[in-house]
Formats: sequence, C-alpha cells, structure tokens
Amino acid sequence: MKAAVEAAGEKRRPGFLYTRNRGRCTPQFWSSRSEPWPRMVPQTSTVSKVFGSRAYERYRYDLTLLEATSRNDDGENAFARLLKESSAALLNSYARKGFPFSAWKVKTLLIQALVSKEAAAIQAQRFSEANEACN
Repeated sequence: MKAAVEAAGEKRRPGFLYTRNRGRCTPQFWSSRSEPWPRMVPQTSTVSKVFGSRAYERYRYDLTLLEATSRNDDGENAFARLLKESSAALLNSYARKGFPFSAWKVKTLLIQALVSKEAAAIQAQRFSEANEACN
C-alpha cells in the first residue's frame, strides 16, 4: 500500500485524525456557522430584539447575534463577554437538549447582570461554563 501511495506521487504525513465533541456550544462554534442556527433566533436577529430594551441601552441597536458570538473585544470588557456568552447560551437553549438554561432564563439573567461590571462578569462566567460543558 505504501508503494502504491508513493507511486501515485502522494507523500504520507504523520498525524492524528480524531473527532472532538466538546466545543459544539461555544460562541466560537456558533460564529463559525458549522451548524444551522435554531429557527427561533436567525443569525440576523438583533441583540436588542432578542434580549429587549435593556440590552438596547447597553449595546449597539443594530448588533446581530452572529456579530455578538464572534466578538473579540471581550477580554477585559465584562459586558462584551456577557453578551458573547449569553448569545451562545441562548442558541444552546434552543438547539441542545438538556442545556441547563431555558431561553427565558438566559434572557432574564442577561438583563439582571447588566446592573454592574461585577454582576456581568459573574454571569458571563456561569454561561461560559455551561457552554463549555455542553455537547
């Protein structure tokens, strides 16, 4: 077999082929469009329409859920991280059976966490842990 591969002009490269189940619920996964989004929240849905008027006050009025999941300014910004993780959690609540938060709960917790940077950071971490543990 090796001779046949080499005769065909192809070189064999060492490496591993594996499937990784973790990560199917992270913001990065949803922003990659590897899987169709739930019909209840299309990629073009705006954050303000999905999460309500309090989110409208904090974030851009035309910011879409797709943009929210693909943000990269969430390092030191607790509110940006909250939105990113909440958006993924909302998608997971619709798409993943057994996800620990319902859609209504995700929306409520995001609104409640907008009161302070500390509250936003804590809730973002909780959503992040749920998103990472999901598959």
